[in-house]
Amino acid sequence: MAEDGKIASLVAELLKELGEDVQREGLDKTPERVEKALRYFTAGYGQDVKDVLNGAMFVEEYDEMVIVKDIDFFSLCEHHLIPFFGRCHVAYMPNRKIVGLSKIPRLVEMFSRRLQVQERLTTQIANTLNEALQPRGVAVVTEAIHLCMLMRGVDRTRKRSRRPCSGRSATGPRPGPSSWS
Repeated sequence: MAEDGKIASLVAELLKELGEDVQREGLDKTPERVEKALRYFTAGYGQDVKDVLNGAMFVEEYDEMVIVKDIDFFSLCEHHLIPFFGRCHVAYMPNRKIVGLSKIPRLVEMFSRRLQVQERLTTQIANTLNEALQPRGVAVVTEAIHLCMLMRGVDRTRKRSRRPCSGRSATGPRPGPSSWS
């Protein structure tokens, strides 16, 4: 991890380049606040899947779909460093292994607390569950509002972007998110 204060120094330089007086009231503590915020927003880099799942996987003869819906997430667009946020919906068909339900939102949080694109975020969640659980099927849908689009006037009419991802396993095709309307 980078040294403490380095990001704050860079933010102060950025503000100066924008024509601001970093000593004025209101901005005098902004570089430090931005550094603290950026370290929090990107804390997912310091996390590991094994630690997040924390051994909360269990052998269970359960053959119904497990669904965790409406998981709020917040991330930073890696292209503009501007937030995108929304909800994630995760489903899987167990194959003798389940995971504690609270671990799924924690997994979403870990991957969203990195510089991201929505497509990669969706795929990382699906692939991680596929590798950890080896289920009969896994599907992840993320719906997000991208401030980089809204603030720049690129697309003011489309409010949300939806990215489905379904996986496959050695046991055959998996049910996809097409039925999740």
